[in-house]
Amino acid sequence: MKEVRNVGVIGAGVMGEALITGLIASGIPATSITISEKRVDRAQELIKSYGVNSAEISTTVASSDALLIVVKPQDMALTCQQIQPTLKAETLVISFAAGKKIDFISSHLSGHTPVIRVMPNTPTLVGEGMAAISPGPGTSKQDLDFVRSFLSATGKVVEVPEDLQDAVTATSGSGPAYFFLFVESMIQGGISMGLSQEIATELTIQTLVGSAKLLATSGKSATTLRENVTSPNGTTAAAIASFNAENFAQIVQSAMTAARDRSQELA
Repeated sequence: MKEVRNVGVIGAGVMGEALITGLIASGIPATSITISEKRVDRAQELIKSYGVNSAEISTTVASSDALLIVVKPQDMALTCQQIQPTLKAETLVISFAAGKKIDFISSHLSGHTPVIRVMPNTPTLVGEGMAAISPGPGTSKQDLDFVRSFLSATGKVVEVPEDLQDAVTATSGSGPAYFFLFVESMIQGGISMGLSQEIATELTIQTLVGSAKLLATSGKSATTLRENVTSPNGTTAAAIASFNAENFAQIVQSAMTAARDRSQELA
């Protein structure tokens, strides 16, 4: 891939906006970013907020050295059909659609390469995202460096073989929802024991934020940190025993397997 001078973003929803912030933070001028978004009011909002350009999809594609496709999996085939006529042979295509394989995308673009597949997650919105990238045939080190650069501005990046992308989806892609469900349950548990919603929410969120920071910075494993909190026959031990009685680990694994299987179905 030649030096990236112009970047197109197809689909400028919540994740599209987060990626725009990453592009700008990584050094791509806002004036070099063009979005194609079917909602006119949304496009105008992003133009006002970031100073990016907006154009019809054919124009965006024709002018782009790199093209970010940020659409739902079920919309990928139609999107490929729309961009194929004006897509330049050397343009790097970067897909953020869950489940859609590189072969699927390339075949729907008349065999176009290079293509890189990415699975991001929603903490990208606050600069704490986790993204996994898989390069397809025809991608270069320069292609990967470009993608790593703007994704690193929104969080952390790892590279995995494409056949592990469904496992990534089940772990970090869908993972924030598991966390939020646990938060909801803890808050409701506090309320059921007499805490106000405000106090239960503050206690829960700060506990989990602090615990995540401790895990990220202490250098200790989750197992060690859990054991440090769990005194024999204490309150935490009673809670852990209740979790184990319900086979908590198997519940989580089964949920993740369901997410992985659904990702495979979307292919």
